[in-house]
Order: sequence, then structure tokens, then C-alpha cells
Amino acid sequence: MSTMDPTEVFRQEASELFEVLEGALLDLGQRPDDRELVDSAFRALHTIKGSGAMFGFDKVASFTHEFETAFDRVRKGEIKPTQELISVALAAKDYIRALIEDPQSTDDIIGEGILDDLKRYVFPDQAVVPVVVVAEAPSLAPAESQQAGWHLYLEFESHILRNGSNPLDLLEDLCKLGPCFVVPVTDGIPFLDEMEPEDCYLKWDVKLHAACTKDAIDDVFMFVSDEMKLTLSPLEQVEAPAPAPVFQLLDEEPAPAAEMPAPVVEVVPAPAVEQPVAKPELKSESKPEAKSEAKSEVKSEVKQDRGIATVRVQAERLDELMDRVGELVIAQARLSQLAASGSDLSIKMIAEEIERLASSLRDTTMGARMVPIGSLFGRFRRLVHDLSRDLSKPVDFVTSGEDTELDKTMIECLADPLVHLIRNAIDHGIEDTATRSANGKTEQGRIELAAVHSGAQVLVTVKDNGGGLNTARIRAKAEEQGLIAAGAVLTDHEIHQFLFHPGFSTAQTISALSGRGVGMDVVKRTIENMRGTIDLSTKPGQGTTVTLRLPLTLAIIEGLLIRVGEGRYIIPLSAVEECIELTAEDERSRGRNFLNVRGNLVPFLRLREIMTASGTPDRHQKTIIISTGETHVGLVADQIIGNHQTVIKSLSKLHSDVTIFSGATILGDGTAALILDVAQLVALAQSRVEKQHISEAA
Repeated sequence: MSTMDPTEVFRQEASELFEVLEGALLDLGQRPDDRELVDSAFRALHTIKGSGAMFGFDKVASFTHEFETAFDRVRKGEIKPTQELISVALAAKDYIRALIEDPQSTDDIIGEGILDDLKRYVFPDQAVVPVVVVAEAPSLAPAESQQAGWHLYLEFESHILRNGSNPLDLLEDLCKLGPCFVVPVTDGIPFLDEMEPEDCYLKWDVKLHAACTKDAIDDVFMFVSDEMKLTLSPLEQVEAPAPAPVFQLLDEEPAPAAEMPAPVVEVVPAPAVEQPVAKPELKSESKPEAKSEAKSEVKSEVKQDRGIATVRVQAERLDELMDRVGELVIAQARLSQLAASGSDLSIKMIAEEIERLASSLRDTTMGARMVPIGSLFGRFRRLVHDLSRDLSKPVDFVTSGEDTELDKTMIECLADPLVHLIRNAIDHGIEDTATRSANGKTEQGRIELAAVHSGAQVLVTVKDNGGGLNTARIRAKAEEQGLIAAGAVLTDHEIHQFLFHPGFSTAQTISALSGRGVGMDVVKRTIENMRGTIDLSTKPGQGTTVTLRLPLTLAIIEGLLIRVGEGRYIIPLSAVEECIELTAEDERSRGRNFLNVRGNLVPFLRLREIMTASGTPDRHQKTIIISTGETHVGLVADQIIGNHQTVIKSLSKLHSDVTIFSGATILGDGTAALILDVAQLVALAQSRVEKQHISEAA
């Protein structure tokens, strides 16, 4: 049985904590008085520090501890988190991530500089950061038998152990405030056969003999405050604890009463109970390796969050499962075809049942691959924050539709295109503060990133409220590069498409962000490889909107199976609007290449001509109307065979120059059928219409 590297487990958990920490820090920049955000950031830091020490990342634990100490004034409300402080804290987060991902290449000097900057913002009025010396509580002398203290009753939620917290460690931290007298409460422990090994059933009654503040006690339980109930009351007159405890939370042998140092935690054994119970260990020396081996036995990490169980599975396994489901769908199609050609009723019933099960398994597997797009949107908050600072352009970043689900493969492919679009929106779209003020706009720009389901597609929109596209400049640049002839008649939409041409840029100067014409062409190529399309709209002085239209998945789709000559092809069903018959009048207007569909002229392509099909065309040909965005195109085929569950197989590199096909699939009889690329066919139809207009004008 293969086991997962324990350090890799820690890196995965730390990656999630970094997202929480970064999100909390960025939100603090907008809501500096939100205490929940401060506590969330500290909980993430505390967990990273503790886990880092457990897995042997000593530098991580040390640096994070310094980070916590310097940031402690923010938690106490003594200073407010400024934008400068947030920026340094984000840099500290990046440094911790580097220490975890590649500890050998990190520079200690960089870390020291970050901590110096952090302390400079936290202690702005002090040249030297004060050093806090924590001394152990002194032993109680006989004369000090009367002193103030606190009575605590601790009740933790049962899942606290699963979340990585140990109540005994918290009790040890509590004893650092002064001598403690601890009594475990066992009335909630169930019978042995009803116990869950990972649940916490004990409660504790604690008497703390220390004149400390309530805030000091709250600090001990700060990171588990939402997982426990703490009842706190003052002790007015208390006696010193007995010098000889019955049992100690210490590994060492107890020292003689006269030499025993404080603080001491004592645990009085609970009264015996009738049912047998598992006696918990009060102190263990388990090593990280042992813990990781116990985790790796199940090959996956199981988490529980308030009753909802989730399992972390490697992405490669989901891909492999999807491949197996695809092969099952192909085998099921072959079985259905064989059953349909025979007369055995029992075989047909079995084929129908397998078809139903395969369809259900396909939907379930695809659902397991679906990921909320919010996991991707969260990455761009830091990008916008840094670009806004570097370009001195205040930008408000707004997201919506984070719950919209998309195939995980699509999420991975979508990251880089969105980075380019957001960078362009801030660098080119959003004006500087002076220009916005002169145009009567707010000084702060706005970037909106949204996602929404639309039929079998997901629409991802990047919208800014900047100055919009300069159509005249784009045209002038296109003429300068020889892409169009001077004076050519083009619509604004056609001119804007030059932005996706390789090497095309309207930037006046080359900077670290833009100017080389690399980016938008990559965006278009990536989106088209995902079988998606890009819509671009702009309003001068008001902003630009870029909409990405993406299929829900790249693995299995519903397709329309057609025949052209002797070949069979698949059209993605999500792009099909309707099917109509090609009339004799349409046949006679071969030079026009337009259909009259309820009063609207729709250009059409004869697939027999594109595929160079041999033989005589069918007498009654069919036209399939497809659409991308607002554009409609007709595809003329010999026959429409019907719907088909299409398992997409990628074409080899030898076919990379064949642009009108996005992949292939295997039919029920074992033969292959090519999948038509709708976006490329629409572009081909548009180019033919433009050529026809030019020839008619000449």
C-alpha cells in the first residue's frame, strides 16, 4: 500500500491556510475594525506554526512566531492595520510559503528584513522594539496561602481533537499563568462500545491560583474559542494547592515538595464509574512520522466540518476514473447497438439497464470533478492588490457567482487567461486618478469578475469601468502592421478582434506589465482549446467587458451525430439551436450562402465542400443552426442521425493544424467520428461572408 509523504500532507494543509490568511489580510485592508478577520488570520498563523514545528519545519515555526508577536498589537486593538502594514504582512505570508515549498533556496536576510519592516509599522513610535520577558510563576510560600484567582469550567466540542487541538496542551498553557488545580469531569463518557476514538468526552473543572486578568485567560483559548464553552468566575479567597499532587501533567518524576517549581498542574482522579472506559493518555511523545503513517493508511485525508464529511483525493485518480467511465460509455454504446440489431428481448433489457447505470455513473463522476469557481477567483485578490499598489491606481475588486461549478480541468486552464485579462483591465482600462477625476469619475476604479451558468455553458465575465477601448488607435496600429489596408471598411467589432492577433499591442511604452503584444493572443488560443469563445464589448469612457463562454466539462458531452458523405461527425449539442431542411430555393442560391430563417439572414456552410466528400449528396439535406454568442451559422449535412453521448479524445500533434476539429470519439460500432469545433466553423463562415462583401463591392 502506497503512503503519502507526511511533509506533502503538511504542504497541502498549509496551502489552504495560506488562502485563509491572505483573504483575511486583504479584507482587513477594507474592514480594519473587523475583529473576526484578525482572529481568523491569527488562527491560520497559529496552526501553521504548530504544524510546522510538528513536521520539522523549524524555520517556519520560528518566523511565524515572530510574525505573531509583532502582529499582536493589532489583535489587542492597540493599532489599526494600515495598507502599508497589510502589504508587509502579505510579504511575510509569501516568505513563509517559500520556507515550506523550497526551504533551501530561501534567504534568511530577506526574512529578517520583512520582520524589521513589520515591527517598524507595528511600533511606529519606538526605535527599538520592546522585548517581553516571560517569567515563570513563583512558588507559593506558606505566607501566600491567601490570594485572588479564577474558577474555570471547560467543555470542548467533541471534534476538537480531529481539528488538531489538544486540550491538555491548553491546560499546560493555562498553568503558565499560575498554579492550577484541575479535576476531570467524566459524567459525559459513554460506554466503550459507543465511544468514537477521535472524539473528546472529558470536561475539566479548574481552579487557577493567579491574580491574572480575564483577557490573559481568553488569550490561552483564543484559537479554540469557537469550539468550546468556557465558564469563568472569580475566586475571592482560595487556599494554596496541596504540595503533593496525586497526578501531574509532567513527564518527569515529581520533585520533592520543597523543591517543586511552579507552575504545577494537578489532576485529581475522577470517581470510579461502572462502565469501562478507555483511559486517555495525558502526555505522549508521538512523533510526526507516526502520525503521518496513521493518516496515510487510508490514502486520503478525511475531514469533517460540522457533520459534513469530505475526502481529499488526488486529481490524477479523478482523471483516471473519468477515463474509465468514458471507456464504459463507449462499451455501453456498442452493446446498445448490438442489442438493437437483434431480436433477443432480454439482451435489450440488459442493455437499457446498463445504459441507465452508465449514464448515472457518468453524471456522478463528472459531479465529483466539479469545483466551485470561487477557488479560482480568490487567487486574483492578491493580484489586484499588488497591481493597484504598483500602478498607484486604487481599484475596488468585486466578485460574484463564486458558487458556480466548473470542471477542475477547466479551472486549471482558466487561471492564466484571467490573469492576463485582469492585468490588462488595470493597466490599460482603468485610468489614473487625475484622469478619472477630470472625467467626473470616482478616484477608485472597479473590476468585476463574475461567473454564471447559461444552459450547458458557464459565462465568466471580466468588466472594468475604465476608459474603454480606443478603436481609432487599434485601427491605426493594425494599418501600421499591415494587417488591414488603409481605408478598409470594418466594423468596430472586427477592429477589436486585432487585439487577439499575435504581437499586437497599442501600448505607447514597454513596461514590466505590457507593451510586447504577448497575452491576448494566448488568451484566445487557450479559450479556444477549451472549446470556448470570447466576446468583447466596450463603451467609450465607461469601460470594457470581456465574456468567456466555456463548456461545463472537457471529458464527456452530449453531441449531435450527423453524416456528411460517408463520414460521421459530432456537433456539441450545447451549440445547436435548431435543425431545418434545406429547401430547393436555398439550393438555387448557391452563390449567396445565406438562409432565410424566419426573416433573418443566416450564413451557412456546406460541410460536403469543407470535408471534400465524394459521391452524390442526399436529396433532402438538413441544415443545423449553431450559435456562439450572438452569431448564428448554418451547417448543411446529408443526414442527422441523432443524439450521442460523446467521450472526447484529443487529437495527436500530427493533426494540430486541423483547426475545425476539436477532438474525436469512438462510436458504438467501433469506428471514429470527428468532433467539429463550433468556434472555428463560425469564424470560417464570417471570413467567407467578408470575402463575399469585398467581391460584391468590387
